[in-house]
Amino acid sequence: MAFRIGVNLGDVMVDGEQIYGDGVNIAARLQALADAGGIYISGTVYDQVKNKLTLQYKDLGAQTVKNIPEPVRVWKVVAEIPSPLVGEGQGEGADREAGSSQFQVPGSKSRRAGYARRNWAVMAVAALLVITGTTVAIRYLFLPKPSPQHLTPSPQAELALPLPDKPSLVVLPFVNMSGDPEQEYFSDGITEDLTSSLSRLSSLFVISRNTAFFYKGKAVRMPELSKELGVQYVLQGSMRKEGGQVRITTQLIDAIQDRHLWAERYDRPLKDIFALQDEIVQKMVTTLKLQLSLREQGVLVKKTTDNLEAYDVFLRGLESLVRAYYEKNKDADVQARQMFERAVALDPHYAEAYARLGEISFLEWFYGWNHTPQTLERVEELARQAMTLDESLPASHVVLGFAYLWQKQHEPAIAEARRAIALDPNGAEGYSALGVILAWAGRPEEGVMMIKRAMRLNPRYPILYLLNLGFAYRIAGRYEDAIATAKKILARQPKFPPAYFLLAYSYAQLDRLDEARAAGAEFQRLIPGASLEQWKQMAAFKDPALLERDLAALRKAGWKEK
Repeated sequence: MAFRIGVNLGDVMVDGEQIYGDGVNIAARLQALADAGGIYISGTVYDQVKNKLTLQYKDLGAQTVKNIPEPVRVWKVVAEIPSPLVGEGQGEGADREAGSSQFQVPGSKSRRAGYARRNWAVMAVAALLVITGTTVAIRYLFLPKPSPQHLTPSPQAELALPLPDKPSLVVLPFVNMSGDPEQEYFSDGITEDLTSSLSRLSSLFVISRNTAFFYKGKAVRMPELSKELGVQYVLQGSMRKEGGQVRITTQLIDAIQDRHLWAERYDRPLKDIFALQDEIVQKMVTTLKLQLSLREQGVLVKKTTDNLEAYDVFLRGLESLVRAYYEKNKDADVQARQMFERAVALDPHYAEAYARLGEISFLEWFYGWNHTPQTLERVEELARQAMTLDESLPASHVVLGFAYLWQKQHEPAIAEARRAIALDPNGAEGYSALGVILAWAGRPEEGVMMIKRAMRLNPRYPILYLLNLGFAYRIAGRYEDAIATAKKILARQPKFPPAYFLLAYSYAQLDRLDEARAAGAEFQRLIPGASLEQWKQMAAFKDPALLERDLAALRKAGWKEK
């Protein structure tokens, strides 16, 4: 169970075992505002404890809450909370072994307590010890933390990202109201299409779909979301699909002020789904009063296929593609390929299905599931087929750019990645692709800038963004930065082989040979048989001198020639 806790200090009225009054009401409102597992305290509590406890606090400002006439100043406890108290009666030996701390409770004696070094959180919750009608004491509640594998770390934890100099928004995942979990792919597909269409407007700043999906199924507070993602507006909605009909409800919210700008409900035949999405986008652009309309910028929600069955199958494939890419899931890769091939069979002119088939083929080559020159040739063939049908698809240019890169055609690869960005100015994948291609081409500092841009557009970025950034750092000779980035990767995924490669190389270049060899040995343990000869075949450097520098560093780290 995850608890929210609100703590207030104030007058109460007592009636037998019941208590009443604004002091209690404010604590209840703070609890309602808090995140699951969070502790929110009122300004009166903060004034009493700010210099007495080894905690940190985040000022959430004055909040207007229900049935309280004046706004309440709210603070969030953001420091790491100590582990639970060792049980009483364990003696001083246990206390010394686990470590100890002092916690002075107002109106009570100071008590000494050992802190167990376990994965638990101690939370303070208001208890009502009435002394002259005032709440003055705190008791302890011991709760387990959520298991780490269920948490996606936020790279910008507790830091507010600055607002861009243009209207900024995130499209939260639309809720499936069909009563059928199997329809999730369809509501996700609507979210994807709306995000993609808005992303292509240069007059907007749009958060990546991948970051947006972190919030799927979660209750969010708009002001907090605004600060975490650095956006002003949020589009959210729901979808119900039954038979040949679809109902979509949408609302556009000013997240900073936490107020609705508009809300609409649409009931349409399913065959009008693309026109409906275009209508929603047009409504948003009008509401945000952008200087340029969609049509003036040449951007519309395109009707990508006339075949609704092909569209349905494509959305299922897209769901599997995401899992294949982010989870290195071979079964999902196979499922995605089957869906996209079926979509193409149903509509041979379905450009985006060809583009995604190219992406799947590249993943199979990149992850080593089908690592042959013929696979890269197939990637290029599929990307060109997609571009023949629709040149404006950013995904096909990203895919073709990677095909060029690994064939060591660096300038065409850069040109394709830049074309993807021109078509989709908010496309995080385009910036990430350009960044890593520039690094391979010997322009790593430019690459760092592009990858950081991708991270801003996708604040909950995948681990591959960190890998690309660490790679660009090491090519630039910024070895300390590369080491710090590798450690961030390992904090998220402890057995990620490329992170040990990054460490081995960077430590070797700094002549920290013991650390280099230890990292190199761990890489060899995770990837048995890795050799310098294999790296010669894999590396896509434009400058042969960079490859020689790599080989020399890896020899220092203990790599074998073959």
